[in-house]
Amino acid sequence: MSVSTAWTVAPEPVDSPVAAALWREYYTEVSDRWYLLHEGRRTDPAELEQEIAAGKGDRLTPPRGLLLVAWYEGAPAGSAGVRLLDAATAELTRVFLLPGARGRGGAALLVAAAEESARASGATRMILDTRGDLVEARALYARLGYAETEPHNDDPYADHWFTKNLS
Repeated sequence: MSVSTAWTVAPEPVDSPVAAALWREYYTEVSDRWYLLHEGRRTDPAELEQEIAAGKGDRLTPPRGLLLVAWYEGAPAGSAGVRLLDAATAELTRVFLLPGARGRGGAALLVAAAEESARASGATRMILDTRGDLVEARALYARLGYAETEPHNDDPYADHWFTKNLS
């Protein structure tokens, strides 16, 4: 697959309108997918607002974190977060592309930018978790060299944990 020059990835403040809009899309999609799979319904709007309010992204602020936004042809198209957990370990989180931007190489660019940010912070390993129903995410991580590993957290929604050596 060739990646066009239509993509750019840049840091974004977690409290920007761009970040807020992308996170609303992210939370809506992952929450709806979970509820449709497990309860046969979409997310209740009040539940969605509560989840959005709880996940403001304060863990993704410098110097220990960073929010990256992918822009496709000048429009925000996705995001990824990276945060330093300790001197050697970074966590990849909230990798998301808007549905209309998928299949164009943006997710791999976001992950590569997050990995470069982690390396620049001194990390030699990236970890992440995801859910079983997010099969596209699991396939992406495997394709990009992430290996499944034992759980590294107790997130009740995580079913799969991955790691990648960054050195």
